[in-house]
Amino acid sequence: MAEDLINKSARFSEMIKVSKKIVFFGGAGVSTESGIPDFRSTDGLYNQKYDYPPEEILSHDFFERNTEEFYRFYRDKMIVRGAKPNVTHYALKKLEDQGKLTAIVTQNIDGLHEAAGSKNVFALHGTVYKNTCLKCGKKFGIDVIAEARGVPRCECGGVIKPDVVLYGEMLPEDVVEGAVSAIKNADMLIVGGTSLVVYPAASFVNYFRGERLVLINLQPTAFDSRADLVFKNKLGEVFSKI
Repeated sequence: MAEDLINKSARFSEMIKVSKKIVFFGGAGVSTESGIPDFRSTDGLYNQKYDYPPEEILSHDFFERNTEEFYRFYRDKMIVRGAKPNVTHYALKKLEDQGKLTAIVTQNIDGLHEAAGSKNVFALHGTVYKNTCLKCGKKFGIDVIAEARGVPRCECGGVIKPDVVLYGEMLPEDVVEGAVSAIKNADMLIVGGTSLVVYPAASFVNYFRGERLVLINLQPTAFDSRADLVFKNKLGEVFSKI
């Protein structure tokens, strides 16, 4: 198994070497090695017990009709203070610095790619670090949500909502356009830490027309048969080898 990883890593490195427009498409598995739990693993949020299913709590309808309960869950489970970028985040930053990586498309809301210094990040589902008053539009940082008791409110009295895409909400149009354009123009696409089951985000892989598709995920995905190289390893194991 170790030898297989070494051989695959050498091939992966060669692919990176000959590529000029690499895009990384990542999911929860990118951040689990920073201590942020994913949503769908055995130990993930979707397998824990709450008064309501997490999918329901994290929906637009639930936010509107049961805002206080939404924030109890959100503060407890969605805001992870003190998390730091890991080897994958920094490896991608290095590829960007080398002029190899043109964009990161992420399903995560933790802001760790930006914390590592990456510049061209398309956060499909938004970020916990930006929040907006629904009444006056004033912007707030993460502290106003994390430190509030009950429902966080603006000075104008309006409810402050995280700039996070909830179930039942549309992905930001400008982010989608940027992500699709980057993937269409890429000559190499690295997909990591995602099971590719959450749509519409997972469908973005279909826009790739380049020559080298690499998948890195512990579990099989529906796109494995289309990939040029598939790793069944943690991202950190793979990126530490290149």
